Amino acid sequence: MDTSRSRGRSVRGTLAALLLLALTAVAGPTATAGNQPPPAADPAAVRDWNALATDTISANLGPTRPSGQAVMWHGFVSAAVYNAVVGIQGRYAPYKWRARGPATASPEAAAVTAAHHVLVAFFPASRATLDAAYADSLAKIPDGTAKTQGVAFGTRAADHLIALREGDGRFATVEFTLPPAPGIWRPTPPAHLPFIDTWLGKLRPMVLTSPDRFRPGRPPALSSARYARDVNEVKTMGARTGSPRTAQQTETALFFGGNLVVQLQSAFRDYSARHHLGIADTARMIAAANASATDAVVTAWNTKLHYGFWRPITAIQLADTDGNPATDADPQWQPLLITPPHPDYLSGHATVAGAVTRTLTGVLGTAHLDLTFSSDATGTTRHYEDAVRFNEDMINARVWAGIHFRTADLAGCHVGNRIGAWTLTHSFQPLRPPARPHATLPGRPTCPRGTAR
Repeated sequence: MDTSRSRGRSVRGTLAALLLLALTAVAGPTATAGNQPPPAADPAAVRDWNALATDTISANLGPTRPSGQAVMWHGFVSAAVYNAVVGIQGRYAPYKWRARGPATASPEAAAVTAAHHVLVAFFPASRATLDAAYADSLAKIPDGTAKTQGVAFGTRAADHLIALREGDGRFATVEFTLPPAPGIWRPTPPAHLPFIDTWLGKLRPMVLTSPDRFRPGRPPALSSARYARDVNEVKTMGARTGSPRTAQQTETALFFGGNLVVQLQSAFRDYSARHHLGIADTARMIAAANASATDAVVTAWNTKLHYGFWRPITAIQLADTDGNPATDADPQWQPLLITPPHPDYLSGHATVAGAVTRTLTGVLGTAHLDLTFSSDATGTTRHYEDAVRFNEDMINARVWAGIHFRTADLAGCHVGNRIGAWTLTHSFQPLRPPARPHATLPGRPTCPRGTAR
């Protein structure tokens, strides 16, 4: 062997390696092949389009529509955004999709494109506003191959979600057929509106296998002691006038008496910004929470359709027909808040809250949620570190508002918890074992025990 030639090759190899290291140091850690900047991946894009989705949904449905329909639209939009982002970055399993985008594509361009296209498809009346916002979002992203690829993949993600939801039962004619009788729901004062959006109870869920997958057992029998306790509690604590509620209890009832969907989306955006979540983690948190919330609404409406249990205002005014000697009728009784036009059992608010908090404990790996909520109804904000405390306030709020029996709220929370656990067990999972094992767990139970008041 020629040792001098070997030494020469060794020296040249060493010099080449040193030159490569020097060039890498000059270029910096974010340089990519071809000396191109990394694809745009600002998580603010996901937050911005979540806010735009909130505004668009509210503009088309009305900000105070007493239905869970708004949750569903957020579930669709956020799932498309999630697929657009993780299909490129590859950290989490896409939602009901196996497509992968080029690693060189911009997740940011994909996210805003997916959100825009889904919203325009479902809310064409808002196209002008959405198109203008989309142009602004794209203008912030550097032109080039990464942007072009991101737009193309975001379009694919939107098209896939739209196709996935075809024939899912939206707006189908679903009749509430139970005839009026003691214990059975009927339109309530003051407007006596019919059961709103009954089709939600038959909608194909996002993650669950069927709308009745977690439908609970029957509400308490009218003759039972538990039913009498429920009636007498809400009769006292939920009355519009003459109630012994404290000022804080009244504020709690009013705080959660508004649009829960808007409150949740704002809290998600605030959390992801304060905790500096990346674009994939931001998209995952919002999509997982909204998918579980969508299935919570489907389950709650399915249960409402199935049992058709009457609301407190009807039960109290007609208590002389329930056959329970522990309840007394008050034909003039009125609740603190106007009763929404759908049956009592399950509580939609409590079911959604239970599902979302259980999902978030799994996504974030802790029951200490660190979520901040605001309320247009009271003009105040509330910060919740503990998921159980949040659900306790939600349960109490619906009773103190006079619009739900405690059983409907407690059962709703526990059903929601089961939906949240199912969601994380079957979707939104890491592709590889995470550094923190808790990230694959379906969260911790977040409902209060017993019948805390």
